[in-house]
Amino acid sequence: MAVDLATKPGIAAASLTDVGRQRSNNEDSAIYWEPTSVAEFGRKGRLAVVADGMGGYEGGQEASRLAIETVQQVYHSDNENDPQKALTLALEAAHRSIQAYAEENPQFHGMGTTCTAIAIVGRELYFAHVGDSRLYLLRNNTAQRLTRDHSYVGRLVESGIVRSEDAESHPQRHILTSALGSGREVIPDAPAHAILLEDDDTLILCTDGLWSMVTEQDLIRTVQSNSLAESCRVLVNMALERGGPDNITVLMLKILPAA
Repeated sequence: MAVDLATKPGIAAASLTDVGRQRSNNEDSAIYWEPTSVAEFGRKGRLAVVADGMGGYEGGQEASRLAIETVQQVYHSDNENDPQKALTLALEAAHRSIQAYAEENPQFHGMGTTCTAIAIVGRELYFAHVGDSRLYLLRNNTAQRLTRDHSYVGRLVESGIVRSEDAESHPQRHILTSALGSGREVIPDAPAHAILLEDDDTLILCTDGLWSMVTEQDLIRTVQSNSLAESCRVLVNMALERGGPDNITVLMLKILPAA
């Protein structure tokens, strides 16, 4: 069941996750967080994170859980008042935490996770991203993907070998070239500048269990005609009806006009 998230005034938020039709456990994780104090909220704003784990029956679950918990803790404790830098440091810390956990628990060798994290401070959007979970911005009946896929197929698209419209269904689209916990270091993608959000903008964070099964037009049509919670439910059901081969997670945030 889709859940409307409790938020401070200014946005609405909702999320939903589903194990899908072919998996026995859910390796996705998601979190929405706001500081409790007014002063801290003014500095840090709102944080939302989605992660898609990999590495065996429990390894993926642990990796995605560690990722979102570490990102939230590091972002919360950072004192430099630079949301973009804090997000990047948080993903780098999550990378190290997952590696340390795998070293202490050899049965989880090879565990890793995607991670897409956003911060909204006032009307400014910041994000940091590793892997192939995605962040979309829906504005004025259009959908813009703000993240790029760190995947083998993503590289083929960037080099012009594969068309972007063919990438969504490519049989090798799940092969990642970067993930938290994998490799010696990670360099999260981040925007050069904060993105200024507008009234009625909708942000969608989702794992590949959703975006590989629905189109950008599906996103636009669904959000146009439903509440956020209902949009989450409709999109997840759409992915399930089209096969649901993977875990499915979506987290939506909508900028509300000032009262």
